[in-house]
Amino acid sequence: MTNISDKMSRTREEFRFEIKKCRDLFIAKMNDYGTSWRIMRPESLTDQIYIKARRIRSLEEKGGVGAVTEGIEPEFIGIVNYCAMALIQLKLTPGESLKPETALELYDEAIENSTNLMFNKNHDYDEAWRVMRISSLTDIILQKLLRTKEIEDHKGHTEVSEGVDANYMDMINYALFALIKIDEAAENFNL
Repeated sequence: MTNISDKMSRTREEFRFEIKKCRDLFIAKMNDYGTSWRIMRPESLTDQIYIKARRIRSLEEKGGVGAVTEGIEPEFIGIVNYCAMALIQLKLTPGESLKPETALELYDEAIENSTNLMFNKNHDYDEAWRVMRISSLTDIILQKLLRTKEIEDHKGHTEVSEGVDANYMDMINYALFALIKIDEAAENFNL
């Protein structure tokens, strides 16, 4: 039987692989567009993430068939990257463009903080995400988005709940879980 340390080691390796895909796309988009996203308010980024999550759900409900040939994997990558941007915006507030190296440092910090949170929670939950369906991960992301929108509509005030930053961090992790599961499904299909 695999112990928790072995499972966590495997998860760390899988996370590194998926984060590299997300980070590489973040860099490529930054090369194309600079840091134009810096103008966006966190609420606008929340809406952009919502659009991506709704597309994933729509594709799941239609059996993966969409009018655009991109599947759900690029949308989960987009969720990771937009959540990282939102965390940066919460830290700096919307403003002027950043130097690419500064933006990348802030991106790495947002991802690292999010994944550290996941590893702490994952230890306590004993890798429960591994038995979840991708569609359930999508639904949880959508729920987190609706929570985030409510908190934003209340100007960030909560009585007992975590703030929007915690929701963005959770969405990063749920999207990374989904990316891992997509890769596992592809590997099993190719066996």
